Amino acid sequence: MADNKVALVTGGSSGLGLELVRALSGDGWHVITDARHAQQLYDATRGLHGVEVVPGDVTDAAHKASLLGAVRRQGRLDLLVHNASTLGPTPLPALGTVTVADLQDVWRTNIGAPLILTADLLPTLLASDGVLLSISSDAAVEHYEGWGLYGASKAGLDHITLTFAAENPALHAYAVDPGDMRTAMHQAAFPGEDISDRPLPQEVVPRLRSLWTTRPPSGRYRATELPADGPASAAGAAGAAGAVADETVGVRA
Repeated sequence: MADNKVALVTGGSSGLGLELVRALSGDGWHVITDARHAQQLYDATRGLHGVEVVPGDVTDAAHKASLLGAVRRQGRLDLLVHNASTLGPTPLPALGTVTVADLQDVWRTNIGAPLILTADLLPTLLASDGVLLSISSDAAVEHYEGWGLYGASKAGLDHITLTFAAENPALHAYAVDPGDMRTAMHQAAFPGEDISDRPLPQEVVPRLRSLWTTRPPSGRYRATELPADGPASAAGAAGAAGAVADETVGVRA
């Protein structure tokens, strides 16, 4: 069994997922992470201590088995982060134009994969007094033109996350809206718009860290409501000025 804490972060090759991997690695955790694009994942995590990469797609059953095996080898799971997601088609379509294929793609990635992975890892997570963290969006509770498909999927993710908490009172479960961030995914949602005023993902990480360090009651939170626990990751801050985080649009980790 691993002596240090173990985290599984989906979608760890870029954006917020990568910054979470960096922060956890810096804090001495063993971090298992995945992403659909193997080379990007290896390049992004090279040199990070204690990071185990498992390339693959979260919607793929064989890949899920590989993730379960990686956790099993560690013998514990202290933190499960559902970060991998897809916007669906871009530019974001009006809800009345969404196809069955679009629906299946977005819901399989943003709801189905997290639900099944959580169910499979729940005994290990509970045995480790672990934390379940799902990355949500304000589109889950607000209604914006073009965001209906993605927002509905995030509302579903919120619901399953907090239902796991209701069914398992010992579980620390959080659905968190990180807020707008300066990422390529966010830019894809707003083509041509200047998003340089949005915070970089690493600026949000200290607020998310407070969830697994202070463990407030299970529920849905906005990152802006959370206290900052520690500085932004030094690795992530390097060269950040004026940058747009390298987040693959539609990533399915």
